[in-house]
Amino acid sequence: MGAIADTDTWLAGLHTSSARLQRYVSRLSEQDLSQQSFADDWSIGQVLSHLGSAAEISTMLVERGIAGDATGPVRDELLPVWERWNALSAPAQREAWQAADARHLRLLDSLSATDRASVKVPYFAGLLTIPAYAGYRLSEQSVHAWDIEVALDPAAAIPAEEVGLLWERLDLVVTRFRDHETLARLAPGQLLVELTDQNRTLCVDLAAELHLLPCEPADPTGSVSGPAEAVLRLVYGRNRPRQDGVQATGAATLEDVRSLFPGF
Repeated sequence: MGAIADTDTWLAGLHTSSARLQRYVSRLSEQDLSQQSFADDWSIGQVLSHLGSAAEISTMLVERGIAGDATGPVRDELLPVWERWNALSAPAQREAWQAADARHLRLLDSLSATDRASVKVPYFAGLLTIPAYAGYRLSEQSVHAWDIEVALDPAAAIPAEEVGLLWERLDLVVTRFRDHETLARLAPGQLLVELTDQNRTLCVDLAAELHLLPCEPADPTGSVSGPAEAVLRLVYGRNRPRQDGVQATGAATLEDVRSLFPGF
């Protein structure tokens, strides 16, 4: 959570995350792949299917960006991809994810310095620079990798290097993925956020919009405290109340904050 990461750092983070997940899932049995993941209604194999279909679609969108085509994804072209992946067995979903993920990374690696500075990817969130796009992809992969790992190991955690990168873009997640009704109930106000393992404080501003700011509120209406990795997962809708060491005091209870950040 220091200087803003550059393109090389984001792409290196994607490679590291991918290699880690590759090592982890390669040793899983078919029974393991069929187990429930932390993601609602998805087995471990289905999470890999989600990541694999996303890698396939993302490769297509990066290719469009390289060609100067700003056409964003539409549902009619996505449905056949999802249906094909959903029809695979769990072991086949793993194998297909490995191949699709590798193709996606090879394409990103092939970009020249000029491409990295100029290409705009027509992603779901709009036209994105390569660093911004890589941030979306790392966010998706890191969090879903945790969904897989924690299903088999309750002590699983997102690695510190990935946590540091994802904190750089956490305000974007806070702004986009929040529950409107809960925000309206809690606003106006400010929550002090204390990262207990980093001696760092931030502020969640509860107003018409929701923002996570690098400052300490003057008159907080409540507070949230916990390790940086656990607070990150809380914002992504992946808090475990009895295990993660995150606490809330004041006007917003932990259940309020969990409701505010339903995740995806």
